[in-house]
Amino acid sequence: MTVSDVLIIGGGVTGCAAAYHLAREGHAVTLVERYAPAAMASGWTLAGVRQSARDPAELPLARAAVDIWSTLDEELDDVTGYRRKGNLRLARTEGEVEIIRDLVTEQQEAGLDLQFLESNDAIREIAPAVAPTVLAASFCPTDGHADPHATVAAFRRAAERHGAVFRLGENVRSIEVSRGAVRGVTTDRGRIGCDICVVAGGVRSNDLLGELSLDVPMRVMMTTIIQSDPIPPLLDQVLGAATANFAARQQIDGRMRVSGGSRRWHGAIEEGARPVVHPTFDAVAAAIEVGAAALPALRDLRISRFWTGLIDLTPDGLPVIEATPEVDGLIIACGFSGHGFGIAPVTGLVLRDLALGEPPRLPLDAFRRARFADFPENGEWNSPLSLLG
Repeated sequence: MTVSDVLIIGGGVTGCAAAYHLAREGHAVTLVERYAPAAMASGWTLAGVRQSARDPAELPLARAAVDIWSTLDEELDDVTGYRRKGNLRLARTEGEVEIIRDLVTEQQEAGLDLQFLESNDAIREIAPAVAPTVLAASFCPTDGHADPHATVAAFRRAAERHGAVFRLGENVRSIEVSRGAVRGVTTDRGRIGCDICVVAGGVRSNDLLGELSLDVPMRVMMTTIIQSDPIPPLLDQVLGAATANFAARQQIDGRMRVSGGSRRWHGAIEEGARPVVHPTFDAVAAAIEVGAAALPALRDLRISRFWTGLIDLTPDGLPVIEATPEVDGLIIACGFSGHGFGIAPVTGLVLRDLALGEPPRLPLDAFRRARFADFPENGEWNSPLSLLG
């Protein structure tokens, strides 16, 4: 039997960030990942790093995370591909203009540096490739993006340098609880004893939490991502849309990465070292059409590859981040609803706080699982503005 102070389930950016922050302080950390690091949501994402279009409850996390991102490469002694070139959220109809106008007013009142661009000329002065049909936009100059696989790898390597153990290709089958406290986990390779267990397994989290009657209400959604061949510089900013049915950015290697709107997952997954979810023809066509309407240059690009990413969507579009009151030593970090990548550096820090029994450095009341206690099984699920990008 292996013994660890803290066991983390899930090798995405959240789990790897938490492993790093705990290991660098000398704690014995074991991370168990069913596949490989960034094999699911953290590798599928558009990898936006933004504060704009966040729910007010999530904005403090996003702002703190952006401060960390500015020096993260130096801290990790690695490369994350982070670039701070801004985020444009586009309004393509008169109805969307009002959505963006209200968003800017609300977030300006919260202290965010967010501008309302009320003409196409103002938008194209910042991003000339945007279509002349786009009517207005919000612009947050302190937003940006990073490379998802590079970021996860950087956190992993830093955690391992500090002694964290990564057990990859190993599946946690159950969490052992005795007398109201975590005692360890059982995997397909044996038992690992621990006093603290962090469940950061994305769409797989309820496979384990359900056995403890601690399910998080989640719908598994899927979104289609299309990647082009490398092209000359076209776009510095991350683009999003008022109704969250489109997002795009240009990677450091010159490839465009475009995502379409979300829809319910069809339930099929191809298992392997990295699981694959195949998109439908309709989803790919819709992503191309919506994307090209906002960014016309996309029509002439050659597609390198496309894939579908899964999103662990909660009813209010906010994650669950808590030390559970029901089980001592059990910490939940899931339900990030498609926008957990950018806040991961600070999520890792608050998970460190919870694991060590310290007051979290940022308020987490809005992210408690108890907020869903009275949520009806067939209740209305919000479609949050911040779902994509």
